[in-house]
Amino acid sequence: MDVSNWLRSLDLGQYEAAFRENLIDDTVLSSLTVEDLKDLGVGIVGHRRKLLDAIADLRVNASAIQTPLKILPAADRTSSDTAERRQVTVMFCDLVGSTALSARMDPEDLREVISAYQKCVTETVRRVGGFVARYMGDGVLLYFGYPEAHEDDAEQAVRAGLELIAAVTALNSPVSLQTRIGIATGMVVVGDLVGSGDAQECGIVGEAPNLAARLQGIAEPNMVVIAEGTRKLLGNLFELQDLGARGLKGITGQVRAWAALRPASVEGRFEAMHVSGLTDLVGREEEFDLLLRRWSKAKTGEGQVVLLSGEAGIGKSRLTAALLERLATEPHTRLRYFCSCVYRKLKLGRTGGEVRQGWRVI
Repeated sequence: MDVSNWLRSLDLGQYEAAFRENLIDDTVLSSLTVEDLKDLGVGIVGHRRKLLDAIADLRVNASAIQTPLKILPAADRTSSDTAERRQVTVMFCDLVGSTALSARMDPEDLREVISAYQKCVTETVRRVGGFVARYMGDGVLLYFGYPEAHEDDAEQAVRAGLELIAAVTALNSPVSLQTRIGIATGMVVVGDLVGSGDAQECGIVGEAPNLAARLQGIAEPNMVVIAEGTRKLLGNLFELQDLGARGLKGITGQVRAWAALRPASVEGRFEAMHVSGLTDLVGREEEFDLLLRRWSKAKTGEGQVVLLSGEAGIGKSRLTAALLERLATEPHTRLRYFCSCVYRKLKLGRTGGEVRQGWRVI
């Protein structure tokens, strides 16, 4: 793409010389930020807004609306490859000021900086179950809920975004680094096959990638901006700042955006996700009666222990809440203990020349 023709198509040909003198070509155009445009001498707010919208179009068209994702080799897949609808939370993050860095840093040094940034993004996101879909220069496209879905994908995406900002800021780099993050949740179609053999890929298509890219474009440095659809899945788990309704190019109607500030101080995840009250308990009469019988024995002095175990989302916390409601008028003590199910192997000592080892939950 010819950058001069692109500028003239936007009626902004007066900036051709500045773009040419700063070596802005089609390989770096899509990564320009508002700070970069100011450095290029684009002083009029309306011109900057028009350029940022056009740059966002370049990013979306190149990667976000239909981003190819590598899938397993044909030998490892089932014989029937079919597209499927599923809900996915999409994260679009971008390194702030990369064009300015390229103008004042040696290319090899810049490569090391971007490589460290990408590694930081990958490690942070994969730690909470995210999927790195594609690197785009200094930008990264990520998915939560694909290829594996979890009940808390939206929560983990926001948590990863906040952790990512802290991790990027703390990177040992010759320059101070910042990032912008946009997050959106929605229905997509995943699994359409493109190409053949080792080059075969599957695409994800839907509004969520587009919206995440747009939200990233309006984020301030070191800010996580989320869509309304994502916010509805978070309950009171995070402290949010209402950014109001925004008109985003390519998105129909006004879009309400929120800035995720920090995790909220809540008693527990169950309480945070049910701020508007609980629905009636259905289909757990046998389990609930068992808990009440054990409670009756405990009141007579017979110590009882009950373990509630099962897959996520089947109602363990709801059953516990129902028991607490029933016991509200009776004397009782409630103890809450939280732990993460991460097992670490420990060397406990030596016995007869052999090293004894054990495990603990932290």
